[in-house]
Amino acid sequence: MIGIIRYGAGNIFSLTAALERLGIEYGMVFGERDFEQFDRFIIPGVGHAGAAMSKLEQSGMVEKIKSLQKPTLGICVGMQLMTAHSEEGDANMLNIFPIQTKRFADSAEYKVPHTGWNSVEQEMAGPLFKKIPTGSHFYFVHSYFIEFNSAYTLASTVYSTKFSASIWKDNFYAVQFHPEKSGKYGEQLLTNFSNI
Repeated sequence: MIGIIRYGAGNIFSLTAALERLGIEYGMVFGERDFEQFDRFIIPGVGHAGAAMSKLEQSGMVEKIKSLQKPTLGICVGMQLMTAHSEEGDANMLNIFPIQTKRFADSAEYKVPHTGWNSVEQEMAGPLFKKIPTGSHFYFVHSYFIEFNSAYTLASTVYSTKFSASIWKDNFYAVQFHPEKSGKYGEQLLTNFSNI
């Protein structure tokens, strides 16, 4: 069963609705004592990465999350929390991945935030993208991106610059897009994660 880590950053209704549609069981993780009930975890998040990290620190779950051995998926700001540092709030993150979260440069051609559907190219084979063709479209809403690093990039996309749409290291997975708002391939990704 999936444990959704609740630390006060964002609305999780669309995520729980998607899991319910797919028949995937889930529960909530509010503190360290709740982790034992679950065999995998999702770290959701919307809004400001620096503020989200502050809330996560206040929850007392940081060290537990960093020590997890079970499959763990970060979504949107949940992905940014897994990096070493974010330019949003000039904040240190969980440092699960030794890479940076950076802000898009605003321009006439590329508006910030990056909002809408974008194609995602798979950079390596991994269980998260099973049965999902490379080049499939997913839904993004973000002003900050995770720098591309071939050692950790499971899938990439381009919006003014090439960046990591998904990263993977050991039992930690993350996606910048919102699978719960990305139609059939987003649902396939959530299903894949539930089967890892």
